[in-house]
Amino acid sequence: MWRVVRVLIVGGSGYLGRELVRLRVAAGDDVGATFLTARPAGPSPVRWLPLDVRSREAVAATVEEFRPEVVINASYRKADWASTADGPAHLALAVSRIGGRMVHVSSDAVFSGAAPRYDETCAPDPVNPYGAAKAAAETAVRAILPDAAIVRTSLIIGDGDSVHETLTRSLATGQGQGVLFTDDVRCPVHVGDLAAALAEVAARGLTGVLHAAGGDDMSRYELGRLIALRDGLDATRLPAGRRATSGVPGPLEVRLDCAATRRRLRTRLRGAREFLAG
Repeated sequence: MWRVVRVLIVGGSGYLGRELVRLRVAAGDDVGATFLTARPAGPSPVRWLPLDVRSREAVAATVEEFRPEVVINASYRKADWASTADGPAHLALAVSRIGGRMVHVSSDAVFSGAAPRYDETCAPDPVNPYGAAKAAAETAVRAILPDAAIVRTSLIIGDGDSVHETLTRSLATGQGQGVLFTDDVRCPVHVGDLAAALAEVAARGLTGVLHAAGGDDMSRYELGRLIALRDGLDATRLPAGRRATSGVPGPLEVRLDCAATRRRLRTRLRGAREFLAG
């Protein structure tokens, strides 16, 4: 068991953030968490703090008020450069002033997909605006806080309520529109495994670039089939397509090599074939 810390989870009302909050409360940490628009309902030992990370002044005030030992940044807004790129820089500056530590969640979107695999030493080479924003955030955080942890991850899946699971169910039941790409390959990770890995990184004070993704690389279509089978849906109804011909910008096959990170972590990051086995 790792020692109790005073932790601020930025983006605590989001999908990954909620799981981080749950884990750290259960572990006995002193937890603060931020939200942008709506405070999560219900009684909680968590101190919920409104925060727009686009405001440097608001970030500085929030961090100074809560004075965490460690900040875990799980916030992002995919189409908003200021939230995804500038926000982490504001957080790093605020953390540097109080002498705390920072764990920043990044993405496999920082890579183009041109290489067969990407390990922790690979330099970002993004091909779309979101990837560029994530790469800029990494650069800013590492420049301001050289001992920060940058944790790159992949598609985040849960027990039914992630974005990809929701899309898959809607397509398999004929209620949604779209396709699942057969040429868009990632390394899906379970939200519980990822949150546990991030909590371990924070509590043990690990630093540098880490890759925390699942052990199985697969297309979004194959992932959708596994989700449909787990949920008792007809996987043959899932429509398939190719991202390369869709006009949707972004990398195609991005496989995160997590070998070096796995040697540093005690948390096991399962592959999707295991955690979706039913």
